[in-house]
Amino acid sequence: MKTFLQLNTIFISILIESMPFVVLGVFISGIIQMFVTEEMVKKWVPKNKVLAIIYSALIGVLFPACECGIVPITRRLVAKGVPLYAAIPFMLTGPVINPVVLFSTYIAFGSNWTMVLYRSIFACIVAIVVGLVIAVQYKDTQLRHLTPAPSIAAKTWKEKVIGTLEHTIEEFFTTGKYLIIGAFIASVMQTYVKTSVLLAIGHGKASSSLVMMAMAFVLSLCSEADAFIASSFQNTFPFSALAAFLVFGPMLDIKNTIMLLQSFKTRFVLMLILYITIFVFIGSLLI
Repeated sequence: MKTFLQLNTIFISILIESMPFVVLGVFISGIIQMFVTEEMVKKWVPKNKVLAIIYSALIGVLFPACECGIVPITRRLVAKGVPLYAAIPFMLTGPVINPVVLFSTYIAFGSNWTMVLYRSIFACIVAIVVGLVIAVQYKDTQLRHLTPAPSIAAKTWKEKVIGTLEHTIEEFFTTGKYLIIGAFIASVMQTYVKTSVLLAIGHGKASSSLVMMAMAFVLSLCSEADAFIASSFQNTFPFSALAAFLVFGPMLDIKNTIMLLQSFKTRFVLMLILYITIFVFIGSLLI
């Protein structure tokens, strides 16, 4: 009974800490979904490839959409003419460096800016490198279907407001269940799995990063809340492994991998998974 109460306490505390950020994130995501057109973003993309990649990686700070909603947005951007090498860096950094995620990371790690800075810089570097590789390797869109999504420009203000609320509710229930599952698994691990077991699995710097990256992929947490899960492992895994968890998870997890496979060609998605995994792993070793 004592063990169950401990599990329940940890589980509820993680949910209470993270839920406000999820609600705020999906609401802002809904606003962007209905009021920001792809044409607006396309006009801002520089013509120079390198500048476009860097710009796209950094512009994610203005788009607080989690990884659950960033794939459809990215697909629409590519379908409307944004280069693949520019759209992908935006997709990778958007769920990591936006204000909501960075603030939740700041709170989760005891109001300390260290992890916030490392997470932001780490994510941007990985996204830029991936973008450069894609610019060299791929010349077409790599989309499965080239039919553009319908424009939202013709919608009235009332329709956009209603659409924002509908999108917010839909995304909340879609992503909320992954948060609950992730929080429960994290609480179970903290309650029943001894610290010595986790340390044995992630004994070295390389193995600990791989363990946390695998955990990030499986848990499929919303990026507005993953920092609270990561912070609960501060006494178990090194800083570099936690950083790998916080960068890899928003870029690649079970749910957005499925979305990617539905939107882009399979071979491209597999190569993208390989690039992200390699660059995040190497980056964690350099921290």
